[in-house]
Amino acid sequence: MTSSGIGKIIFSQEQIQKRVAEVGSEITRDYKERDLVIVSVLKGSLYFVADLTRSIDLPLEVDFLSIGLSPEAAPKAGAVRFTKDLDIDIKGRDVLLAEDVIGTGLTLGYICQHLEAARPASLKICTLLDNPAERLLTINIDYRCFVMPDTFLIGYGLDYHEKYRNLPYIAEFVRDRTGKPV
Repeated sequence: MTSSGIGKIIFSQEQIQKRVAEVGSEITRDYKERDLVIVSVLKGSLYFVADLTRSIDLPLEVDFLSIGLSPEAAPKAGAVRFTKDLDIDIKGRDVLLAEDVIGTGLTLGYICQHLEAARPASLKICTLLDNPAERLLTINIDYRCFVMPDTFLIGYGLDYHEKYRNLPYIAEFVRDRTGKPV
């Protein structure tokens, strides 16, 4: 891949693999003998959830949600809707919501409300990256891989205009004053 836009590596492939395996072991311990469903929010968490679920030594199910801007409310900030809902019934089950990045917490709050309406036995949150500098809502994060710097990142599922997700590491995204990759 060309290096256009790829800046300093923040978390190496080795650091990510090691930390995801550690979190997977914690989840294995905490959910032993429980009926676990991992819910992932597409697309950013795709790589994280694939590696995380392989590091959890338990039978589990995986399902996906997808959110996007509401076409009729696109000019309004924060107007989101579900573009893909769950296929699995989570009522009475232990749900672990896996996210790529938690920033302000506003979207996560909306997703949690939606999931709680389905009456799971429990709902916990796991994130690859936590950005507490942006937090507007108080969110209890049960499993956190890394606290991220307050900068735009790409790689390991994180994108810039749908590109760079496939990088095996997480790096700063470098752009010029117009926003184009340098």
